Amino acid sequence: MKKSFFVIPLSFLAHIMIVNITLYALTPITYLNAFTIAFINLSWFFITYSLDFYPTARRESFGQSLKNFFKLYILFGLVYFSSFAFLKPYSYSWQYLLMVYLIICILLMLFRIFFYWSRNLVRTKEYVHTRAVVIGRDKNLKKIRRIFDIPKYGYRYMGYFDNSKSNSPTYLGNIESSYEYIFKNNVEEVYCMASRLSKDEIKHLMNIADNSLKKLKIIPDNKELFSRAMSIELYDSVPVLNLRASPLDLEYSNLIKRIFDIIFSLMVIIFVLSWLTPLVYILMKFDSKGPLFFKQKRHGVNKNTFWCYKFRSMTKSNDSDTKMATKNDMRVTKLGKILRKTSIDELPQFFNVLKGDMSIVGPRPHMEVHTKEYETSVEKYLVRHFLKPGITGLAQVKGYRGEIIRKSDIVNRVRYDIFYMEKWSILFDFQIIILTVTNIFMNDKKAY
Repeated sequence: MKKSFFVIPLSFLAHIMIVNITLYALTPITYLNAFTIAFINLSWFFITYSLDFYPTARRESFGQSLKNFFKLYILFGLVYFSSFAFLKPYSYSWQYLLMVYLIICILLMLFRIFFYWSRNLVRTKEYVHTRAVVIGRDKNLKKIRRIFDIPKYGYRYMGYFDNSKSNSPTYLGNIESSYEYIFKNNVEEVYCMASRLSKDEIKHLMNIADNSLKKLKIIPDNKELFSRAMSIELYDSVPVLNLRASPLDLEYSNLIKRIFDIIFSLMVIIFVLSWLTPLVYILMKFDSKGPLFFKQKRHGVNKNTFWCYKFRSMTKSNDSDTKMATKNDMRVTKLGKILRKTSIDELPQFFNVLKGDMSIVGPRPHMEVHTKEYETSVEKYLVRHFLKPGITGLAQVKGYRGEIIRKSDIVNRVRYDIFYMEKWSILFDFQIIILTVTNIFMNDKKAY
């Protein structure tokens, strides 16, 4: 969940430390060489990734994770003992090596127990609760309420809405009044009983969720509401449809994407921007007056504002924060035309990536004034703000980049951004990066 972003990275780091410190302390002769350290750590990374080992769901318990834990023991055990085929550890007996491996397993299990205990303890604190309401009352309400009332799951149940009045203390009003309540009380997750709502009411709630950064989950009946992005989860025995499921909802996926962003951005900063920045600075001094960098407030994930950096490609003007660059724009300098044509002007955004404001791949961030315009005029526009903005994205490699001339330009850009969110994978990111580089050399579309 968004409030526990660092839980998975810290768990991963703790496990890696347990493994490495134990091996260093008990088997220094075989451990202290580059091959062992790289082999052990990379193996741990790929095994845990393939097993989807780290817990991400609120309702996952210690018992439910044990199956994966024993799979991890087996696979990592094979890696651990196979490494000795190369190391020939004559200094240690096989009984001693087996004991070291069992110590690692015990320490990992103890940390796992501590992890679930501390996680459940933290989730009892008010400040980490996810505020939730239910719209519609049927036989499933009591069942799902039992889930919300378990402190370790971290929900704060606000109440329910239904057109049938009730004296229940958790009754909040009719369905129509729920729309205003959701915004005034900062509700984060909305659960809809499909049996109590009409098809039009559900569609209306879906539109509200897509355009207001609220998570909508539907407890279904047979109203034939389908979406490629929907996924089903079980709350006890109650099936719940998640309206906007994405692979990036998993914190482990976010960790993989973040690690990739950090490594890639550092490589660009060290090997490209380190020499390119002073060169652009010198050329810019001969071309036009003004600073080297242009910074502008843009909307990022969850509409949070950040400073987006670029190499300055225009002369200073009063409308730079409201007007997009257009073809034959008089504000673009001679050097700016080259920078924009080659997309070099975007390279300082790798500093934004390193800071965590942006990702390498994601929806392109827009100026604040344009976000305010499009969120009311373009259907599902705000869905793209569930993700970090990117230096490049699927919409850009499909041709929807630069100036927005027709409404179809922004509509298709949003469509591709949502598709990327729903289908994300690290391989998908690599494909988009390759297409971006290819387009820079073969496409002159952004020559203004």
